Amino acid sequence: MTQRSIRTSQHALRHDLSRGRYFAIAIAALFTSIALLAVGCAPEVGSEAWCTSMKEKPKADWSPNEAVDYAKHCLL
Repeated sequence: MTQRSIRTSQHALRHDLSRGRYFAIAIAALFTSIALLAVGCAPEVGSEAWCTSMKEKPKADWSPNEAVDYAKHCLL
Protein backbone atom coordinates (compact mmCIF):
# COMPACT_ATOMS: atom_id res chain seq x y z
CA MET A 1 0.00 0.00 0.00
CA THR A 2 1.40 3.37 -0.91
CA GLN A 3 1.65 6.35 1.39
CA ARG A 4 -0.98 8.18 -0.66
CA SER A 5 -3.55 5.36 -0.41
CA ILE A 6 -2.97 5.14 3.35
CA ARG A 7 -3.66 8.87 3.70
CA THR A 8 -6.77 8.55 1.55
CA SER A 9 -8.04 5.66 3.68
CA GLN A 10 -7.40 7.60 6.89
CA HIS A 11 -9.24 10.63 5.48
CA ALA A 12 -12.21 8.46 4.47
CA LEU A 13 -12.31 6.91 7.95
CA ARG A 14 -12.22 10.33 9.64
CA HIS A 15 -14.97 11.54 7.30
CA ASP A 16 -17.18 8.53 8.13
CA LEU A 17 -16.64 9.03 11.88
CA SER A 18 -17.49 12.71 11.75
CA ARG A 19 -20.62 11.99 9.71
CA GLY A 20 -21.72 9.47 12.32
CA ARG A 21 -21.06 11.99 15.08
CA TYR A 22 -23.13 14.65 13.32
CA PHE A 23 -25.93 12.14 12.79
CA ALA A 24 -25.94 11.22 16.49
CA ILE A 25 -26.04 14.90 17.47
CA ALA A 26 -28.89 15.54 15.03
CA ILE A 27 -30.90 12.62 16.45
CA ALA A 28 -30.29 13.81 20.02
CA ALA A 29 -31.40 17.34 19.07
CA LEU A 30 -34.54 15.97 17.43
CA PHE A 31 -35.54 13.95 20.51
CA THR A 32 -34.79 16.89 22.79
CA SER A 33 -36.98 19.17 20.68
CA ILE A 34 -39.85 16.68 20.73
CA ALA A 35 -39.57 16.29 24.50
CA LEU A 36 -39.57 20.05 25.05
CA LEU A 37 -42.61 20.48 22.83
CA ALA A 38 -44.48 17.76 24.70
CA VAL A 39 -43.68 19.32 28.08
CA GLY A 40 -44.51 22.81 26.82
CA CYS A 41 -48.03 21.71 25.89
CA ALA A 42 -48.97 20.47 29.36
CA PRO A 43 -51.13 22.85 31.42
CA GLU A 44 -49.58 24.47 34.47
CA VAL A 45 -50.04 22.52 37.71
CA GLY A 46 -52.90 23.99 39.68
CA SER A 47 -54.55 25.72 36.73
CA GLU A 48 -58.20 25.09 35.91
CA ALA A 49 -57.17 23.17 32.76
CA TRP A 50 -54.81 20.99 34.80
CA CYS A 51 -57.51 20.21 37.39
CA THR A 52 -59.93 19.28 34.61
CA SER A 53 -57.39 16.99 32.91
CA MET A 54 -56.61 15.32 36.25
CA LYS A 55 -60.35 14.70 36.86
CA GLU A 56 -60.51 12.92 33.51
CA LYS A 57 -57.33 10.90 34.09
CA PRO A 58 -57.86 7.53 35.85
CA LYS A 59 -56.85 7.73 39.51
CA ALA A 60 -54.69 4.61 39.14
CA ASP A 61 -52.48 6.54 36.68
CA TRP A 62 -51.81 9.42 39.07
CA SER A 63 -48.35 9.73 40.57
CA PRO A 64 -48.09 10.50 44.31
CA ASN A 65 -46.97 14.05 43.48
CA GLU A 66 -49.95 14.57 41.18
CA ALA A 67 -52.32 13.39 43.92
CA VAL A 68 -50.81 15.84 46.41
CA ASP A 69 -50.92 18.69 43.88
CA TYR A 70 -54.54 17.86 42.99
CA ALA A 71 -55.54 17.91 46.65
CA LYS A 72 -53.65 21.12 47.27
CA HIS A 73 -54.84 23.09 44.22
CA CYS A 74 -58.16 21.58 43.14
CA LEU A 75 -59.87 20.44 46.34
CA LEU A 76 -58.81 23.02 48.91
